[in-house]
Amino acid sequence: MSSEPRRRGHSGLRLSWWNLVLLVPLIVLFTPMYNADRPRLFGMPYFYWYQFLFVFIGVISVAIVYLATRDKKPKKQNKQENSGEDGK
Repeated sequence: MSSEPRRRGHSGLRLSWWNLVLLVPLIVLFTPMYNADRPRLFGMPYFYWYQFLFVFIGVISVAIVYLATRDKKPKKQNKQENSGEDGK
């Protein structure tokens, strides 16, 4: 258990339309899309470079959703933190 008090009305689960972007990397699970040998990229069969490409697409998708849905500190709170550091 955490010693930090929990804020009322705020749960860890957040629903947002941005979460639909996380469905994009799931396209790679549709096997008939990449069940081929050609076209080749630098001699690598399509099967491999397509999956490798989706690693980067997955990382970019998660980054987009994270940046779009993260909490932003209120400006008032930032000013208080800065003034507290200067007073040392």
